Amino acid sequence: MTVHQSTTQGYAFEELEVGMTASTSDTVTEDLIRLFGEASGDLNPVHFDAEYAAQTRFKRPIAHGLLTAAFITRVMGMQLPGPGSIYVGQTFSFKKPVYPGDTVVSSVTVSELDEKRGFATIAVKAEVGGETVLDGVATVMPRRKRP
Repeated sequence: MTVHQSTTQGYAFEELEVGMTASTSDTVTEDLIRLFGEASGDLNPVHFDAEYAAQTRFKRPIAHGLLTAAFITRVMGMQLPGPGSIYVGQTFSFKKPVYPGDTVVSSVTVSELDEKRGFATIAVKAEVGGETVLDGVATVMPRRKRP
């Protein structure tokens, strides 16, 4: 089941079902990389210096891996489960670099629901051109319905 709900409401734990999915699409720009570098303090030259990056396996500047991961957090925080949900844990594997100009499709899928703890396990993935650049698993505490 694909989520097509307004990003202002999201889902309470009781409304979630295994298999629900949501996604977004973002184009990475040099400005986004710069802003992320400034906000995080990660000014590694592999992200900003073309001459330096040319000497690496990537051959040109790459986006921060956690910038790509931030697109995932937006899907979870704004769509599925959505507002009121709290990150409890996250694992990521970075599979391929993301370059300025790449369009990243970030998707999340509910894979498990723990009624006792009120936690959702969510599979996460980011793709560029149909190839996985990041994948992982998140544990999220969605908001609960009020009685």
